[in-house]
Amino acid sequence: MEEHDVVIVGAGIAGLATAIALKRVGVKALVLEKSEGLRAVGAAIGLHQNAWIALEALGVAHKLTTTTTYPPLRKLNVTNIDTGATQQIAVPQPDKHGHESRPINRKALLEALAEELPTDTIRFSSKLKSIVNLQAEEGSSYAIIHMENGVSIKAKALIGCDGVHSVVARWLGLTTPVNSGRWAVRGLAKFPEGHRLDVDFQQFVTIGKRAAFAALNDKEVYWFLIGQSSKGEDIPHDPETIKKEVISNFAKNFPTSYLRVVQHSDLSTVTWAPLLFRFPWDVILGNLSKGNITVAGDAMHPMTPDLGQGGCSALEDAVVLGRHVGNLIIKNKKLVAGDQVAEALERYVKERKWRVSKLIMGAYLAGWVQQDGTGWFMKFLRDSIFYRHFSSLMSKDKQYDCGKLPCVSSSNNELDNDPRKIY
Repeated sequence: MEEHDVVIVGAGIAGLATAIALKRVGVKALVLEKSEGLRAVGAAIGLHQNAWIALEALGVAHKLTTTTTYPPLRKLNVTNIDTGATQQIAVPQPDKHGHESRPINRKALLEALAEELPTDTIRFSSKLKSIVNLQAEEGSSYAIIHMENGVSIKAKALIGCDGVHSVVARWLGLTTPVNSGRWAVRGLAKFPEGHRLDVDFQQFVTIGKRAAFAALNDKEVYWFLIGQSSKGEDIPHDPETIKKEVISNFAKNFPTSYLRVVQHSDLSTVTWAPLLFRFPWDVILGNLSKGNITVAGDAMHPMTPDLGQGGCSALEDAVVLGRHVGNLIIKNKKLVAGDQVAEALERYVKERKWRVSKLIMGAYLAGWVQQDGTGWFMKFLRDSIFYRHFSSLMSKDKQYDCGKLPCVSSSNNELDNDPRKIY
């Protein structure tokens, strides 16, 4: 049986960021990923101020903030397809640290995170089969992870970062995420000669549908289309068919600027998926940790993408979890299996559950307001209230500070002399 201090299930944003946070407090984690390589499902991601604060704590922000690679958003427009009216949305101002919202290539983020880890950290093609919580002598407890290839792993802590359909969340007894009644198509368009768009972010709304494109840089443009579940679930979900359905059916009445972007899609990035979320009260009242096992990212708090906070909050999770584990190591000079690890994970959960529950609720309401559009009141609520005051309404959430990681290496000589610990 293999033995590791911490095992993380899932090499997405949450899993890689958590591994980095633990590395920076002196703990080397093993990351198990069922796919054959890094997966960038979703094509792109909007990183807001709270995400950059977390990335700075992880020591990764500088890799992604060069103006030429992924410039900050400057101009955001929303067009009503039914009336043709266009209004400009106020761009969130830089926070006190100078952080601004930037859309970036999701694959670039994953690669930047993975580069911070030792080469033997991520084990691909590793599918989890079952989990056992083992109580050992003197109050110590371990997670025993059984893999489908027959390998068994013993760990002082297990962190489930395995997404919306998390095996670890199911083991904890968390409720299954529910369908929001909407679905999303996402893709990344590439323009080798330059896209020549005059707007950073352009959104289009009509009854039951919402679509947008966002320029990542001068050659890459992210796009999405969100529809209602009654239409769209019956189409074949191969990339070529999805692209054709968007152009000829779902977005046929949309402006040519949007259709041109979809037409230039890199088919390897085009995906269709239902929009799932976990009820916020299930997050608040559910078992987010049990002993030395917990969850982070979508495994804990799946949410709809309407606030652009799914990935951002996953980065926050990593820093907060790393901070509580680091404080435990400072106190005990090492990572001790058993009750103290469980208490550190409980403190992490207590800090995160109210924050992410609020984001889940806010995201759901933001999607409902923008996509209903039926009746004069909903249109007034969307066009005159939500879009005009969106920036101020969301400013606190987007400028949330998850804190920093403790400096464990300078506080623990025992860890400094332990060759298994990597900083």
